[in-house]
Amino acid sequence: MFEDLKKTIDKGLDIAFMNAEKLAKAAKDLAKENKLTKEEATKLYEYLLTKSEEAKKTVENDLQGLIQKSLKKMNIPSQDDLKKLEIRIKKLETGKKATVKAKPGPKVAKGPVTKAK
Repeated sequence: MFEDLKKTIDKGLDIAFMNAEKLAKAAKDLAKENKLTKEEATKLYEYLLTKSEEAKKTVENDLQGLIQKSLKKMNIPSQDDLKKLEIRIKKLETGKKATVKAKPGPKVAKGPVTKAK
């Protein structure tokens, strides 16, 4: 599983975590090296920006999946599992209160009360 995590992180890491300034510089350098026009350089920058966002989302999704698998293997409940349990407990508590109210009290004999001697 550790290897899967490493592969996920390595996937597009350089592009994924470049900020806009670094992407602009990379596009400018590539444009100079390849003698691109200003319009082509702009398109390249937009392409790198798009790929960067896609890579960030991919890494995030893959990482989320690995974390969820790990938590499941460790038998740790998710937030959804905890919410469901909380709802279930509240239903049981309110149901218990309703049944307690519905139970009649002890029967008391009618008539005069006499003390035993």
